Amino acid sequence: MTRYHDTPFWRVVDAITGRIDRARGWDKLPTAVSLGVLVGLRDTLRRFNLYDTSTVPSVDLPPLAPPDPRRLTERTLDGSYNDLDDPRMGMAGSRFGRNIPLSSIVRDSAADKLRPSPREVSRQLMTRDSLIEATSVNALVAPWLQFMIRDWFSHGKSPTEDPWEVALADDDDWPDKPMRIMRVPDDPTRPASAGSQPPTYVNTSSHWWDASQIYGQTPEYQAFVRSRVDGKLRVEPDGSLPLPPGKTDGNPTEEPGFWIGLAMLQTLFTHEHNAVCDMLRGHYPTWSDEEIFQRARLVVAALIAKIHTVEWTPAVISHPTTAIALRANWFGLAGERVKNAFGRISSSELVSGIPGASTEHYGVPYSLTEEFAAVYRMHPLVPDDWSLRSHVDDGLIGDFTLREFSGPDGMAVLGKVTMDDLFYSFGTQHPGLVTLHNFPRFLQHFVRPDGNVMDLAATDILRHREMGVPRYCEFRRLMHLEAPTTFEDLTDDAAAAEAMRRLYDDDVERLDLMVGLYAEKKPKGFAFSDTAFRIFILMASRRLNSDRFFTRDFTPAVYTTQGLQWIADSTMATVLLRHHPQLRTAIRDAENAFVPWAHAGTSS
Repeated sequence: MTRYHDTPFWRVVDAITGRIDRARGWDKLPTAVSLGVLVGLRDTLRRFNLYDTSTVPSVDLPPLAPPDPRRLTERTLDGSYNDLDDPRMGMAGSRFGRNIPLSSIVRDSAADKLRPSPREVSRQLMTRDSLIEATSVNALVAPWLQFMIRDWFSHGKSPTEDPWEVALADDDDWPDKPMRIMRVPDDPTRPASAGSQPPTYVNTSSHWWDASQIYGQTPEYQAFVRSRVDGKLRVEPDGSLPLPPGKTDGNPTEEPGFWIGLAMLQTLFTHEHNAVCDMLRGHYPTWSDEEIFQRARLVVAALIAKIHTVEWTPAVISHPTTAIALRANWFGLAGERVKNAFGRISSSELVSGIPGASTEHYGVPYSLTEEFAAVYRMHPLVPDDWSLRSHVDDGLIGDFTLREFSGPDGMAVLGKVTMDDLFYSFGTQHPGLVTLHNFPRFLQHFVRPDGNVMDLAATDILRHREMGVPRYCEFRRLMHLEAPTTFEDLTDDAAAAEAMRRLYDDDVERLDLMVGLYAEKKPKGFAFSDTAFRIFILMASRRLNSDRFFTRDFTPAVYTTQGLQWIADSTMATVLLRHHPQLRTAIRDAENAFVPWAHAGTSS
């Protein structure tokens, strides 16, 4: 593989755009100039911020199934054979990559990993007194992100032995002293002889954007969800999804993080899969159940990727430049109308978008990265308190807490409130802003289905340190940005700056990445930080560029002509209205289904 754009012309472009960004800020420039700067920044990140951890010696790699002609046109359960020349690339059980040089992976001592106390960082900087709203978007953005993360990455189940022990302040009412936080699982493919090599971790999920949160990654789970009739997934007579019996592996209500929002989207896109199956059966009446299932899976996975690219992300970072840039990832700068009318008019992704372009890894085998996982810790999006209302007249059905929405208890609410009313309620409420003092209280005292209690904010802080993700200032430098020299450089909130100074012993270099991401001043329209956005500039495109099912095989021969048309014609709003037409009045004026909907009984 060769490095991307390693030419004198692009080196000059990258240098100029980087200087402009650091001197002025891309978000403060005229739109046309700002777009050019983002192109240069992305090129710089592609050249300098992709690192391959598969170079670390490996043992006991997950088994690789033998080649099969069907893999040319079907996604595999474990993500293998997406790249036919490197069939292990991106498969479940392979390592997370890095967006920083392996030499920059932090190797703190055990004592430094616990300094300052992650619990005190949580208490003093994260605790929410009242919801700080992100008013430009609706609350569907929160479950959508979790729905995506369930597809993208998991570090697996933590071992119960030898947890981290966090000393607690005298006034801390945590039930156990010391607080115990389970460690991230070790890399099972790392040999003992790798001693001096940097720590690496395995993604137990497929790295590809393949809708595995719906279809599963094991034969057992997929066998459970499939009906084996007309390619469809199983749905109960009342429209709900079947659950594995009891407290068994694969039962989503027994997994940490399950809540109503996740169930809503899981149900919605299961019905969407079945609608695609009906469409394909109408056009191809002789096809087998397996053929219809595989084509429908491709269509639904691509539709989800499209919605995230051109709707969810532009909603949560609604700067005019990013809205154009993100849509250009899918449609190209020529635009949606040109692409839908004429298809690709250029081989360039800038002109005609990434879908259908050439597959490109930018010189490094594809994987998701630890830094990508780190910046996606956006729990402040989730409110603690929810009002469920009727889609008919906006009448109050009831007030609920996130605790009542979560785990097995959430199933009781699902049994009482219709999906129409749930989607309406989420669509007419605001989520939280990803900022300090806005972490859900429930998640700071989260009772897992196994009975263990955890402070998720403290755990997130410790995870970054444990995995060697650099602290905030060094992370900024590695992303080609200036680092703050004082806490006041980072935030205009004097009280927050003083709290950070106290916790971090007046050393801004020790500031945790997550704290800095939450504290920094945000570009106009952003629900999260500009520093996190640098990872998105790079990885949002890469997830499409590297996947042959979004590039060279995004064709009628693989998807069917009708499947590609379904993707082109569908948005989050059309998916919702296909299965919940009663929501039409609420969504009627929303150009994007992730911005606030109209309340029932109002004229706008």
